[in-house]
Amino acid sequence: MAVQKWDETPPPNPGAWIVTTARNRAIDRLRRESTREARHAQALLLQQPDEPQEVGPVRDDQLRMIFTCCHPALSPLAQTALTLRLLGGLEVAEIARACVVPEATVAQRIVRAKKKIRDAGIPYRVPAAAELPDRLTSVLTVLYLVFNEGYSATSGPLLRTDLCLEAIRLARALAELMPDEPEVIGLLALLLLTEARRPARVGPSGELVVLAEQDRRLWNRELIAEGHELVRRCLRRNQPGPYQLQAAINAVHTDGPATDWTQVLALYDQLLQHTPTPIVTLNRAVAVAEVHGPAQALAAIDELDLPGYHLLPAARADCSPASAVPPMPAPPTTRPSPWPPTTPNEPSCRRDGRSFGREHLINSLHHLAALISLR
Repeated sequence: MAVQKWDETPPPNPGAWIVTTARNRAIDRLRRESTREARHAQALLLQQPDEPQEVGPVRDDQLRMIFTCCHPALSPLAQTALTLRLLGGLEVAEIARACVVPEATVAQRIVRAKKKIRDAGIPYRVPAAAELPDRLTSVLTVLYLVFNEGYSATSGPLLRTDLCLEAIRLARALAELMPDEPEVIGLLALLLLTEARRPARVGPSGELVVLAEQDRRLWNRELIAEGHELVRRCLRRNQPGPYQLQAAINAVHTDGPATDWTQVLALYDQLLQHTPTPIVTLNRAVAVAEVHGPAQALAAIDELDLPGYHLLPAARADCSPASAVPPMPAPPTTRPSPWPPTTPNEPSCRRDGRSFGREHLINSLHHLAALISLR
């Protein structure tokens, strides 16, 4: 090295130069050797595929985000509204319609929820497995209302198939995650049985086809069979809840050539005891009209106070004397309610004719979840 560096003129002290240079080169080599293994390990990692990161108990990305957004520090309505807006892709008007509240109320709840998250320093953290049950009610409500908007859109075409299919996909993922939760199975059954009727629900011009006029041959029999099996699983558990009862009602609608309204009314009686809300009462009145005639249904409807709810005047008009239809005999295949009764005596029932407003209620998802879990 001295030959290369010195050329024709050596340094003032050649011996010292050689010793110093040799020492520095030795130090550099020792430093390189000390990091050799670490550098080789890093190079090896660059050649290996990335291992999946641990994501916690909720494997589905979208479902995990919904659980994260439904933070228990927020009110139920704030959780639902915020999640539907941020993750469900719904507009404020669509959320307000789903929750049966004014648009201003929804907008205020979303703003307040964001402010509370910021001011309280609520962390963005995926919940652990032990925290999931506390958030389940709001998650079920979100999936229910996403499907509801897809099945009966606020504006534009009557159906938004993408929302329906995504809600069903997430409900399946939730059922895999929490298979021992009866209401999770009930929600999945409800969505499947409702989705099964979609091919017959819209006419050639995009108009609504009421239940009585639907071509049952167009219904999806695979979804109906799956939904019925899920309802039977719920029956075996004998822990009825709102979603399970709604699923049972839809199972009756999709069982056989015609709806057994006696059974539907018995199920609504039990649903009303679980969730005594005006919306449930209105939908029960539909079954009352089908079984006992419009007069009894009108008496129940006239007691309701649902300002701005568009189906209330439609149901009232259909049950008015001008549109009354004489009662019809009950079908010979009438069966008792599949759920054990919560009262000693169930009413004896008959079935009558049908009309558009009442059928429109039957064709919708009733917005029950909004009043079940948001109050």
